[in-house]
Amino acid sequence: MTDQINSGLLKPLSLRSNSSFPKNRHLAKGALAIGVSSLMTPMAMAEEVINLDTLQVEERTIDTNPYAEPGAPYKARISGDQRHVKPIAETPQTISVLTQTQIEDSGKSDLKEILAAQPGITLGTGENGNAFGDRYIIRGHEARSDVFVDGLKDPGMTIRESFATEQIEISKGPSSTFAGRGTTGGAVNSVTKQANSEYSFTKLQGGIGTDGYHRYTLDSNQKISDDFAVRLNLLDHREGVPDRDPAERQRQGFALSGVYEASDKLKIIADIYHLEANDKPDLGGYIQNNEPHGDVPVYLQDQDFLKSTINTATLRLEYEINDSVRLHNAMRYGTTENGYVVTGARGTTTDASDPNGSYDTISLSTHQGWQDVSYFVDQLNLYVDHSSGDIDHKMIFGAEFSDMKVKNGVYDVTNTGATNCIVSGRGGLSNGYCAVDASGNVVANLNGLMGRSISKGDFDSDYNIVTTSLYAMDTADVTDKFSVFAGIRFDHFDYKNTIQRSGVQTPYSYSDNLWNGHVGMVYDLTDEGNIYASYSTAANINGGESDVGTSSGYGGLVTYNGTVAGADPEITESYEIGTKWNLFDGKLLATAALFRITKSDVMEGADYDSIGTFNTGKNQVEGIELGLSGNLTEKLSTQAGVTFMNSEILKSATAANVGKRLSNFADNSAYVQMRYQTTPKLAIGGSMTYRSEMYAGQPDTAAGYNSTTGEYSVKIPAYTVYDLFATYEFNRKLDARINVGNVTNETYYLAAYRSGSFAYLGDARNVKLTLNYEF
Repeated sequence: MTDQINSGLLKPLSLRSNSSFPKNRHLAKGALAIGVSSLMTPMAMAEEVINLDTLQVEERTIDTNPYAEPGAPYKARISGDQRHVKPIAETPQTISVLTQTQIEDSGKSDLKEILAAQPGITLGTGENGNAFGDRYIIRGHEARSDVFVDGLKDPGMTIRESFATEQIEISKGPSSTFAGRGTTGGAVNSVTKQANSEYSFTKLQGGIGTDGYHRYTLDSNQKISDDFAVRLNLLDHREGVPDRDPAERQRQGFALSGVYEASDKLKIIADIYHLEANDKPDLGGYIQNNEPHGDVPVYLQDQDFLKSTINTATLRLEYEINDSVRLHNAMRYGTTENGYVVTGARGTTTDASDPNGSYDTISLSTHQGWQDVSYFVDQLNLYVDHSSGDIDHKMIFGAEFSDMKVKNGVYDVTNTGATNCIVSGRGGLSNGYCAVDASGNVVANLNGLMGRSISKGDFDSDYNIVTTSLYAMDTADVTDKFSVFAGIRFDHFDYKNTIQRSGVQTPYSYSDNLWNGHVGMVYDLTDEGNIYASYSTAANINGGESDVGTSSGYGGLVTYNGTVAGADPEITESYEIGTKWNLFDGKLLATAALFRITKSDVMEGADYDSIGTFNTGKNQVEGIELGLSGNLTEKLSTQAGVTFMNSEILKSATAANVGKRLSNFADNSAYVQMRYQTTPKLAIGGSMTYRSEMYAGQPDTAAGYNSTTGEYSVKIPAYTVYDLFATYEFNRKLDARINVGNVTNETYYLAAYRSGSFAYLGDARNVKLTLNYEF
């Protein structure tokens, strides 16, 4: 035994959050001391040989994730949301999980770019050019308000970063039982890094790269005592948008968490989070006559900006009443300040009255808005483990209260620069700003052309929604092979929204109740694999989106004759059957799912002129999703997925839309990331992202269609992008990673405005070198 200890076979101990070690660590230490003392007793006193089982101790490594499968850093074993009481492989729903290691290997950091690569997810643009920050579409349905952090809703159209993220969980299909209203196509939950009282470490990360890329992070967890620990994450990030100088992105933030185990039964967890994102945004190219134009000059103006400031404070209490009953409460208060003034571009032809005559050019436009959010949420969960006969139940009884306030407004923007062309628009002919002159040359001082003067204007929408929710869930192991999940949720909300136009304020208010449910079944075919089936519902309310006022086609409030229209909630039903397999000693999870999502009573945003025409739409998305995550071999890891989908408008106030496909919807998409450990020190890897073509338009409506040509309009072309990376471990404390993004320098588009007047360009080729040092 002494030789074994000296040889280093027994490595530093790491207790995972789901460890089977005794919860009373003082008792555990005492037991360990007694055990060691007994082993040190002279062996001569024993006349029989004692055979000890092999002791396996998991070592904490630089990529330790308390939710990941040990030895398979690309695979998550359990969810960070404790309401998922079963491992992910035994949960009757598609849940794609991106671990911290996989995210860092990919070289991506903003939540938007991370999710944009995932199958079944596309990006959208906002009504006025940018919905403040990130806008996601999951399985064809809006999810911009369905973002959560540690199981609590994270409202506001903000820019989100991953520097303090342990893993990202994407629940596919309606998730109202867990998440409440909305969540039609799914929900995104970021699980944050939390303090751990089992060990101490400090990890420094520094990166440099092309286009002025700099990124520095600190992740330090310090065990103050056996009962108390703190963890600090810091971020400083700045980069130019590849090949689009002077466009740039800046991120600064910190996350501080602490854990205090007040007793064997009570744990207190607190954290605060702050992020400032400050961009000079580039809206990219444009699409004209279904032809994309990405080779445009960088036309952003010197005064352009896109800013988000996020502050949250969260307090959690976990109390173990007895071995079978636990009480958890999470409370959060947060604020966000978001705003942007950006420039758009569209291909046009000047009017014949222009001093230089009629010529093809690129005209510039202004898009802007601000949003201030404050919210409070408290979520209480009672976990009860109970056996009834031969059936074991894991029950959850929950209550949630949230109060969300959102003010939206516009900036007063005055363009002081001299106009240089005459163009036509919605209001007829006007003096405008054009990026290209009559000779086809880029105009002088393009980035200072408009000379903007900007000040914050008054609000145009003062939004407040207070929601009280009750829910119950039960996971029952009926037999050793068969389990059933059932959940039901009740939401009562009070909605208020004051709309201001030209100084005149109009208040709107109403209340309603929502019921949603979820049932699922899992049958184990073998110890490794199962089949499952699930049915779930979701509901979107009239005015559910907080950022668009009364723009009902984008989820804003439907009004009628100066009052809230009698629009029913939009109802979504989802059916899913699938199979999940834990292969290679649990190191690889393989999944397959067939699904159908039907959304009825859709508020399309037409010009409603009579009672009874408010819920005029119905659409359907169906498809298959395949996934792999974990280790294919001891040396080869992967996180991969592919989705084949089909969408169709089943009903519409516009008869010509019936049978058409949904807007902002890619039929087929795939993502594959692989990492191969060529030697104990060197690993190489890469990823491939594929999207089939899609077409711009309003949410929940048919893609734009030209009845004359018989073709869809504003086509966003299909694309395939390849990334490469390699890591090298110099020693146990120091390693390096190089990432090459968009290796082939593909010109591709992530999303486009419904008129095609701008189309978001994906990043051009870029190179980043990152050093990690842990001590």
